[in-house]
Amino acid sequence: MASERNTEPWIAAASASFVVIWATGFIVARLSAPHVDPLTFLTVRFAIAGLLLAVLALIFKARWPSPSAALHAIVAGAFLHGGYLGACYWAVAHGLPSGIAALIAGLQPILTAILAGRLLGERITMRHWLGLAVALIGVALVLAPKLSFAVVGGITPVTAGAMFLGALSMTIGSIYQKRHVARVDLLTGTAWQYASAFVFVALGALITENFRFDATRDAWIALAWSVVVLSIGAILLFMALIRHGDVSKVSALIFLVPAVAALMAWLLFNETLTLVQIAGMLVCAVGVFIVTRAGK
Repeated sequence: MASERNTEPWIAAASASFVVIWATGFIVARLSAPHVDPLTFLTVRFAIAGLLLAVLALIFKARWPSPSAALHAIVAGAFLHGGYLGACYWAVAHGLPSGIAALIAGLQPILTAILAGRLLGERITMRHWLGLAVALIGVALVLAPKLSFAVVGGITPVTAGAMFLGALSMTIGSIYQKRHVARVDLLTGTAWQYASAFVFVALGALITENFRFDATRDAWIALAWSVVVLSIGAILLFMALIRHGDVSKVSALIFLVPAVAALMAWLLFNETLTLVQIAGMLVCAVGVFIVTRAGK
């Protein structure tokens, strides 16, 4: 049934849009890092995004969830937004190279496939595993020029561990979303999720940061883009894709994000784009194609 729905034209358009939009998160992180503490940035981002979604829900008269459904949305939001983005931003801000962070984040679709098969009863075929392996190789090729012995030497168990926990948090949040929040209205459910994510990262910022926000143009641009495009546009697309398809296949789209981000960095920041990286992009695309077609 899910494989039939995945043939709908809007699925392909939504998937492509999600990958492109989500890849801009790396650009936003690079733009905001010199101006805003990472958890402070997420605290402001989640607060504004949650309020905007609540206003949109009132305007469109969206149905608010029952107390039990709202609690499920709160739990999903803590894992999916607070845990994943909080860990990712914190690890990169504390020295973990973005290339290494992206490689660790690449474990998320594999973790999702393992747990989705057990917890959601999704059928994970050998073709699916082959596609995940091919896509992970592609990610490694895309990021290879950014990895050096000097970079690897800068990794600490704390930052790498935090990033791994972030990937695991997104995995748990995605599966919990599919299992318990799939029937909740997207606007109201996501508003509750951002409320819990706000509390999660705000507590982290209160304990570890000084709430630095220098209010420069770049800081405001990064914040506006992250709220409107990432926290509302990309996340609503992600939720819709999870609702209409297997969570393990939707998560495989994450493999394409580093390739698209590398292309954006080449266009915007004149970063090097080598033949190896281009080959890696093609390999990623092949791997994701295999995953999304698995089981048809």
